[in-house]
Amino acid sequence: MTCWFEGPLAAFDTETTGVDVEGDRIVSAAVVVQDATGGRPRVRRWLVNPGVPVPAEATAVHGLTEDHLQRNGRWPAPVMYEIAAQLAEHASAGRPLVVMNAPFDLTLLDRELRRHRASSLGRWFESTPLLVLDPRVLDKHFDRYRKGRRTLTDLCAHYGVELDEAHDAAADALAALEVVRALGRRFAARLERLSPGELHTLQAVWHAAQARGLQAWFARSGTDEAVDPAWPLRPEAPAAAA
Repeated sequence: MTCWFEGPLAAFDTETTGVDVEGDRIVSAAVVVQDATGGRPRVRRWLVNPGVPVPAEATAVHGLTEDHLQRNGRWPAPVMYEIAAQLAEHASAGRPLVVMNAPFDLTLLDRELRRHRASSLGRWFESTPLLVLDPRVLDKHFDRYRKGRRTLTDLCAHYGVELDEAHDAAADALAALEVVRALGRRFAARLERLSPGELHTLQAVWHAAQARGLQAWFARSGTDEAVDPAWPLRPEAPAAAA
């Protein structure tokens, strides 16, 4: 019997105007589907005109300029609907969704849906839940004592996954998907007995513990940065008092 990490998987990634999930915007996104290990991936891409300035620092990361997005990007409202519909389709098919650092990309998508569609990501999964596999959470849990950073580039190097075009949404999504397959094979003895649904539930617990550990490290370092324990989606920020 084929293990889940050798079977059908989808992956989602975004490029953005910055790293603030409450205020920054999606400028490109991709969903990649692969039916089995080594199979030809199917890719759906979106380019978005965010309607706000694109900082030079963001362009330096992903290469998408404000002028290029204004000329070639689509308005956010239909794009966010299409992305959410794609993710819901994979959920309905029971296909796990790989999202590297899921609370970032999924929360950004949720905020864009609220901003442009008066909706939310959760509404799309009220009947069929999304099954998320986050290579960052999985790697930190199963190889917790390994030293070093755990960015997508680092995980690709560690698990022998090729990443030719870092910070291209489709390339990053496919690389994250391949990292999950490689991680599954490396820790097969511990992962074979867990279904994607069980892993989704466990990752929420693992991420919360990882967040508490990072928060404690920040405290010892004299840093007041807050670490959100929510996974795979951060709750909506409370409205500011009038």
